[in-house]
Amino acid sequence: MAASKNTEREAREARERLRRYNARQSVHSHQLARRKRDNMLAIGAVVVVAALATVAQLFYFNGGPGTPTPAPSASPSAAAAPANVGDVPDPSLAEGRDWTGEMTLNDVPLGITLNGALAPQAVSSFVASVQSGFYIGTTCHRLVQSDSANLLQCGSFDGTGATDPTYSFGPIENAAVGGIYPTATIAMARASNNAYSNGRQFFIVLSDSVIPDDSAGGYTVIGTVTTGLDQLIAQITSAGVLEGATDGLPAVATTITALTIQ
Repeated sequence: MAASKNTEREAREARERLRRYNARQSVHSHQLARRKRDNMLAIGAVVVVAALATVAQLFYFNGGPGTPTPAPSASPSAAAAPANVGDVPDPSLAEGRDWTGEMTLNDVPLGITLNGALAPQAVSSFVASVQSGFYIGTTCHRLVQSDSANLLQCGSFDGTGATDPTYSFGPIENAAVGGIYPTATIAMARASNNAYSNGRQFFIVLSDSVIPDDSAGGYTVIGTVTTGLDQLIAQITSAGVLEGATDGLPAVATTITALTIQ
């Protein structure tokens, strides 16, 4: 009887151990399945969020409120080349030769020489403007007396120094080397950084001046004052700039009263 009872007890204990093992295995399997399901849901959520973000971004930049405003842009090959504006004479008018003449400012006569070989386009323009009578009565609207530059600028079409929108030409010709313009130089004025903005305005260098090149280069030298510069300085520019400035209207109002060229 004792042996039989021991056997039954061992059998019950074995069955209990098997039940507990099966229970643990069931719990473990359930946990594995749940963990796999949670991972799949997390991956799916990330994919959905990424897709939504991509769709939103495409909408914003390609058709929604963030779409850039269209603007035309020319390719380099389609960009307009620099060109003359207005009735600019052919460079051949300068004849590749020296031109001599006389320019009178107020009552001060200046002998001048223009170099048609070194600056054919600019000299052709100047000669044509003289022949048409353009310069007579125009003013010298600007006197510069700084540490580096000393010059008188003349020939503005309206007396203010404004650029004439109906007349301009290029390119720059015979610019001074190193930006150094010797005394008595006559050179064309132009707008900054634009080689095709020469017009009819010119400047006379009263003493050696340094005028640095800009992105377009220097300033076209067309000739020199051969006589009368000392008188011009004594009678007009020595009075300085209006109101004691270093750059502005000459204190002595100055007009081109006569100009001949041949």
